[in-house]
Amino acid sequence: MSDLDVQTPTAFDPFADANADDSDAGTKEYVHIRIQQRNGRKSLTTVQGLKKEFSYNKILKDLKKEFCCNGTVVQDPELGQVIQLQGDQRKNVSTFLVQAGIVKKENIKIHGF
Repeated sequence: MSDLDVQTPTAFDPFADANADDSDAGTKEYVHIRIQQRNGRKSLTTVQGLKKEFSYNKILKDLKKEFCCNGTVVQDPELGQVIQLQGDQRKNVSTFLVQAGIVKKENIKIHGF
């Protein structure tokens, strides 16, 4: 019996990706793009996690001009600077950041419903 190579099926680990991310501890910095529902049809898009070397106000100015929406830069005590835009701009912001060379596509996380 010991001569046979028997492989038992392993259980699927849903947290394998999360554990793998913890092992490199900060080597991958993600930019998080989220949507927040306000009331009715109104919503906000937030962009968090951009590097400190970028000028948030210049990025905001370009985003507002490109997508014809209003926005602001908010200082959060825990998260640092966060860009807020009117409406659901998640896809637009992610393509803009990649095309401008600010962030690589694999470093963007889009959250929302």
